[in-house]
Amino acid sequence: MKNFIFISPNFPTNYWMFCRELKKNGLNVLGIGDQPYDELDYNVKENLNEYYKVSTLENYEEVYRAVAFLIFKYGRIDWLESNNEYWLERDARLRTEFHITSGFQESDIPRIKFKSKMKDYYKKAGIPTARFHMVDTEENCLAFAKEVGYPVVAKPDNGVGASHTFKIMSDEEMKTFFEEKWPDTVYIMEEYIWGEVNSYDAIIDSNGKPMFETGNVSPVSIMDIVNEQQSSLFYILKKLPADTRKAGRATVKAFGVKSRFVHFEFFRLQRDQEGLGKAGDLVALEVNMRPSGGFTPDMINFAHSTDVYKIWADMIAFDETTMPAGTSAFCAFVGRRDGKDYVLDDAALSGKYSKQICMEDRMPDALSGAMGNRMYIATFSTEKQMAAFYKDALTCR
Repeated sequence: MKNFIFISPNFPTNYWMFCRELKKNGLNVLGIGDQPYDELDYNVKENLNEYYKVSTLENYEEVYRAVAFLIFKYGRIDWLESNNEYWLERDARLRTEFHITSGFQESDIPRIKFKSKMKDYYKKAGIPTARFHMVDTEENCLAFAKEVGYPVVAKPDNGVGASHTFKIMSDEEMKTFFEEKWPDTVYIMEEYIWGEVNSYDAIIDSNGKPMFETGNVSPVSIMDIVNEQQSSLFYILKKLPADTRKAGRATVKAFGVKSRFVHFEFFRLQRDQEGLGKAGDLVALEVNMRPSGGFTPDMINFAHSTDVYKIWADMIAFDETTMPAGTSAFCAFVGRRDGKDYVLDDAALSGKYSKQICMEDRMPDALSGAMGNRMYIATFSTEKQMAAFYKDALTCR
């Protein structure tokens, strides 16, 4: 029996379904988390063979001792994963120190976490990227902004989501950025890309071949949603465009991805941009070597009548799957903000779209910055129907 350590099986709240499918496939599923066992959701408890509580997952030494204990009790660990961007580096360190060869090692982290390093691999894939400058002095950053033109975007070179990302519109705002940026953090500054974010989401086998592929579109950037407290929206595509599929597969090859659930982001240009391409072309944004966040795995399931939790677990256990994809649809997410005066209140929106809504719930506080406070997920057969839903969900008085 293979031993699988799942870090933080209780958060995000839907991740117990990864554990369920692993257990169904005959793996010994061992959880490590910082929530007391008695407070775990029933589904988490039912789908773990053992749970080791630490006082906080932020304490590496505690988590290290937890892994050591589970190895002592069960023997060699075959897999260790959190499927969570926040713990990606820590997962790699644990694999390296305990000689767990499945998954990324510490030496892999720069190319998969540092935005500046990713650009070299996108170049190998033949996909253009934004011009950039590693933030040093204000004078040099002003010179870069003069070269590429405002706006420019500054963000941590190794960051999660849109945390501490700045859209800089002028020399004055450049000064503000230097006053507000974190002093001990390395930032990258890039030319602004006029486009919407398109993703390539796939489960990749041990040979680097896709077992399942789809994609989503984010008309509003996460940066703007977080910084401006906008309502959140994105949707799973009914059909993955051929150019996104091609770019995604080229990125898999360039980064040497194997045995992963991945979420790669690209800009689709909304207008011609010198050095990048024509309107409609794809420009690389960043790679994420884990599933797209929040409830996106569930949205993928709703969109394609499938089960990516099972496909991923089949990849882990068997390196293949028999799980089919069925009828496809658009699957829309909207995250509404507390305090906004929407024309349709929650009850009215739920009532009008009761046949289309698959899920609705409060978002956990940890995710609300990027995804809103109350979320709705609904499926539609046409883009026109989806657009009407977004209009009803987002229009304010």
